Amino acid sequence: MSILYDASRTALYTPERHETRFERGRLYTPTQWSIEASRLAYCRAEQSPQDEEDLAAALAQAGFGEPRLFVDAATFAFGALHAGDGSALIAFRGTQPDEIRHLATNLQAQQLEWHESGGRVHAGFAKAARGVLPQVREWLAGEGRPRSRLVLAGHSLGAALATLAASVLRPELLVTLGSPRVGDTDFVATLAGLDIVRLVDGCDVVTQVPPALSFYAHAGAVTYITCVTGECVDDPAPAMIEADRLEGRARYAAEHAWKPGAVLLRELADHAPINYARAFF
Repeated sequence: MSILYDASRTALYTPERHETRFERGRLYTPTQWSIEASRLAYCRAEQSPQDEEDLAAALAQAGFGEPRLFVDAATFAFGALHAGDGSALIAFRGTQPDEIRHLATNLQAQQLEWHESGGRVHAGFAKAARGVLPQVREWLAGEGRPRSRLVLAGHSLGAALATLAASVLRPELLVTLGSPRVGDTDFVATLAGLDIVRLVDGCDVVTQVPPALSFYAHAGAVTYITCVTGECVDDPAPAMIEADRLEGRARYAAEHAWKPGAVLLRELADHAPINYARAFF
C-alpha cells in the first residue's frame, strides 16, 4: 500500500492517529519494523488501556508479541519480541508538543560527559535516556534474553534516545528517523562498528540541530529521502541534497502550504513520521 505525502498538522503533532502500516501475513524488513515502531511509540499506551491495546494489535500484525512498556518521567519506549525470528525490537518515543517535559528535555542543549560509553552529549537527552535504560536492561536480561538480535529505533527525540542506548546496549541494528545531533565526535566514535540506518527526510529541520559548529556531530552516514520523488539515496553529495531541498520547498509552497490544516513550512512537515514511512511501505 502506497503512502501519499502528508502535509497536515495532524501527521506532525499526533502521528499515532494514522492506521498501522503493518498488514498481517506480510513480511517486513527490520528497517520497516523500526520505522513503523517509531511512529507507534507515540501511542499513549502508558495512559490509556485502549491505546495499549491498539499498540499490541498493530505489533501483532507484524508478528510481534505483547509489548513491554518502559515509562519514566520524561521518557516512553516499548520492547517486543518477534515470534518468527526472535528479534527484540525497542522503540523510543519522540517529542510530543503538548508535553512540557519533552520540550524541556530538548532545550537542555549543553553538553555533559556520557560516562556510559564516552564523549560528551546533549544534557537533556542524557537525562531522559538514563531514566529509562535500567528498565530496558532489566527486560533484556529477562523476557528479552533469548533474542536472536537487538534492534533499536526512534523518531526525533526518540532517535536521540535510541542512539544513546545503542552506545550502551550495542544492538545489531540502530534505525533513526529525523534524528537531531546527539553528541560530540568522541561520542560518535563509540558507535563505530554498529549497523546504523540514519534516515533524513528532505528538509526536516530537526536533523540540522544542534548545529555542527556547536561541537555536535551525526552518527552514521545519511540515507536521504528526496523531496521530489520520495526515494532513498545513500550518502548523497551535499550539492544534490541542497538542489533537491530547493525544489522541494518550491513545490511545497505551491501544493501544500496554503491549504487549511497544513503545516506552513516544509522544514517541519518533512519531520512527520508518516513522511518517512512513505519511502518504505
